[in-house]
Amino acid sequence: MAHLIISAAHKSSGKTTISIGLCAALRQRGNVVQPFKKGPDYIDPLWLGQAAGRSCYNLDFFTMGRDEIPRLFQQHMAGADIGIIEGNKGLYDGLDLDGSNSNAALAALLQAPVVLVLDTRGMTRGVAPLILGYQAFDENIRIAGVVLNSVGGSRHETKLRNVIEHYTDAKVIGAVPRNDRVQIDERHLGLMPSNEAEAAQERIDTIAGHVGSHVDLHTVMDIAGLAPAVAAVEKTRVDPIHASPVSIAYARDAAFGFYYPDDLQALENAGARLIPFDTLNDKVMPGADGLFIGGGFPETAMQELAANVELRHSIREFIEQGGPTYAECGGLMYLCRSLEWDGRQSEMVGVIQADVKMHQKPQGRGYVRLCETSCHPWPGGEETTGRVNAHEFHYSGLENLDESLKFAYKVERGYGVDGVHDGLVYKNLLANYSHMRSVGSSHWSERFVAHVRKCANSKKR
Repeated sequence: MAHLIISAAHKSSGKTTISIGLCAALRQRGNVVQPFKKGPDYIDPLWLGQAAGRSCYNLDFFTMGRDEIPRLFQQHMAGADIGIIEGNKGLYDGLDLDGSNSNAALAALLQAPVVLVLDTRGMTRGVAPLILGYQAFDENIRIAGVVLNSVGGSRHETKLRNVIEHYTDAKVIGAVPRNDRVQIDERHLGLMPSNEAEAAQERIDTIAGHVGSHVDLHTVMDIAGLAPAVAAVEKTRVDPIHASPVSIAYARDAAFGFYYPDDLQALENAGARLIPFDTLNDKVMPGADGLFIGGGFPETAMQELAANVELRHSIREFIEQGGPTYAECGGLMYLCRSLEWDGRQSEMVGVIQADVKMHQKPQGRGYVRLCETSCHPWPGGEETTGRVNAHEFHYSGLENLDESLKFAYKVERGYGVDGVHDGLVYKNLLANYSHMRSVGSSHWSERFVAHVRKCANSKKR
């Protein structure tokens, strides 16, 4: 079970580009590559998954238990030659003073060797104390290789290699020169998602060629092979629920693409047949028992969304007639009356009596902790602790919100809709700014399917 973690001294060091390049380059050489992303993220996994040709899965201490992470990792490593885990932020950065949810903590949990990506712009001799400090900070972490990124040229590379060889025992496994052609366009939420970027595969191939020609791929495989097998964690056996299947339509297109693959699998495991549809081109919502609209960037396609009047009317009619619906972040925005961005305003579905306005700075960003209220519409709440760990990242806020609307959650950490509440409830609609994970502490997928099934059975009577 060869695997490694790609981390860095700090964020924006280029580890995403290096990770994408390694996934694609190793795949092109006949390896089966399984990508993972540390922390809550939708965008990087889209790129990593496309580069590797296998869905990318998130490993996150805040939303997952310490026993769940090795189990999910082991499950999805089946059949892979190498697992590549892209870290978030810096190697030792995290929420807590003790680093219990850092990249280093994940490396220790999975016994994964670390490849450290260093942004070398403006750096020569200073690279040595940086490496020495990272090596000495935690003796349980094995920094097995260093990739020098954004190298200024052959002379710069030679200086860096000489310094590292003279002062440290670190192994330089690559020196990647600066190249604007391998940069992925950025916007306010981070890297542009691969489902929206034009010629995404062409860009991935370019990155693979650039990284693959400047990083020793054989050494990468050797480093990954240093990792011992992850200890199996027994999963509590749960008998499957024998219940009638239901169908759930979900938006999947350039405007809405933020879905965790294991959450979609959890919906299917709970008895849902998923039917994708395109909010930009389909004129009517597919016939289904339920509706799911995930996150995305509706503001970048708001004119096209507004122009598709037939679909907006179809969705509004479904919800107004009591159709069970779940929406997250971008989906919530789409269901409101209007969306304003960059001096323009477009009409949206209009089922939520509020207007959305995009701001220059984030309105909610990071981890959230929610406490469920009695207004939550889904069954199964009595079987949970009532508290949910999730995450949010939105530049938009709601204005002119109908004060009579109810909320499914009180916000204990984070912002949500207004700093106090999240989870707008209207008829059989639940719409959050928070993004959920269907994990051991929050089986939202099973609860939503049960809600859809309950509504469908009531409709038949």
